[in-house]
Amino acid sequence: MKLLKRILIEKRAVAVPLVLALLVNVGVYVLVVHPLAEKSANEAERAAAATQALRLAERDQNQAQALVVGKSRADQELTTFYEKVLPESESAAWRITYVRIPALARRTNVKFERRDQETDRVTVKGQRFGRVKTRISLQGEYENIREFIYELESAPEFVVIDGVTLAQGDANRPLTLAVELSTYYRLGANGP
Repeated sequence: MKLLKRILIEKRAVAVPLVLALLVNVGVYVLVVHPLAEKSANEAERAAAATQALRLAERDQNQAQALVVGKSRADQELTTFYEKVLPESESAAWRITYVRIPALARRTNVKFERRDQETDRVTVKGQRFGRVKTRISLQGEYENIREFIYELESAPEFVVIDGVTLAQGDANRPLTLAVELSTYYRLGANGP
């Protein structure tokens, strides 16, 4: 301790400015550098949080745009379905099952036996289509019946197979096929 005292007394001219410089450096660090470092760290955290919020907002925007595009595409496809796929009238819907089904049966070597048709007259406000229900009975060999059903399902006309019943009579009779179909058609602005 005596040695340190003696050095300070003898080298006072150098020691005092060094101690003052050290105190000034500590003061500048405490009052300026440390607060700026804290502020800089906070700014970096805020920037990272803002970047993450931006990414989330961009993702939400992309999802919203995809939803709008998907809805627009669905509306367009639905309009195309109503205007181009569905028959334009009840009589056109009847023709699909009255003319084309027997022709399809002849083409696939299936015997057309009978047909019952009725129009579903239930109208719901805002409904844009009606339905013709048809029940047909056919006879034929299994492979021909399979071909008939395949051709019916892949036909360009909009026909929905509601039910199929296949029955085997005695050994000498061919298979009997009962098919329930629905065909839809466009309604005018005020119904059928």
